[in-house]
Amino acid sequence: MKPASGPSESLPAREPAEPMTPRVAADPGQGAIDLDLVRRCQHGDALAFDELVTRYRNRIFGMVYQLVRNEQDAWDLAQDGFVKAWRSIDKFRGQSSFYTWLYRIVTNVAIDWLRKKQIAGGQEFDDTIGLADIEATNSLVPQPEAAPVKKMERGEIRARIDAAIARLTPEHRAVIVMKELEDMQYHEIAESLGCSIGTVMSRLFYARRKLQAMLKDVYDETL
Repeated sequence: MKPASGPSESLPAREPAEPMTPRVAADPGQGAIDLDLVRRCQHGDALAFDELVTRYRNRIFGMVYQLVRNEQDAWDLAQDGFVKAWRSIDKFRGQSSFYTWLYRIVTNVAIDWLRKKQIAGGQEFDDTIGLADIEATNSLVPQPEAAPVKKMERGEIRARIDAAIARLTPEHRAVIVMKELEDMQYHEIAESLGCSIGTVMSRLFYARRKLQAMLKDVYDETL
């Protein structure tokens, strides 16, 4: 049984948020270390969970920040996600990696928060769209770095892209962040969100189409 109190270490002091970089392949030995730490947590070792927090807090913060686009909120939600993971650690059975399990918990915390804040992009949400209509290789938006424009103009395009993503529904925003910014595979996104691969593809298609409509002038200028 876990002790009533949680891990002693909180998230680190806040630092200026930076854009998320694509994830790198996991170290094969990392999973074994995580499992050992989880087992210790399940036997009441709060310090072991502190170590898990240290290992993943920056990645988790980066992911949440991309969803909510506010540094203070991102830190708070990341902290809430870790607390929820600590309280649920006995439910982890090792059927996925610890990070995937943690990612799913924190993503759900962030999506629930977004829903409560009513940050949405209208009624475009539709998980039933036909898979035959989905262009799986369709890109999110034109990359400002590739356009022949000045640095200031690239910054303006980046701001437009961020603003457009912020207008998506929480569900659509999540798949965009996972696929386009974290470069996760469809099955990884499905596992993290607790839905089918078809649903992931459907949401991604709809999110990309919505973004392209909102950023039509950016496409016209940069493609």
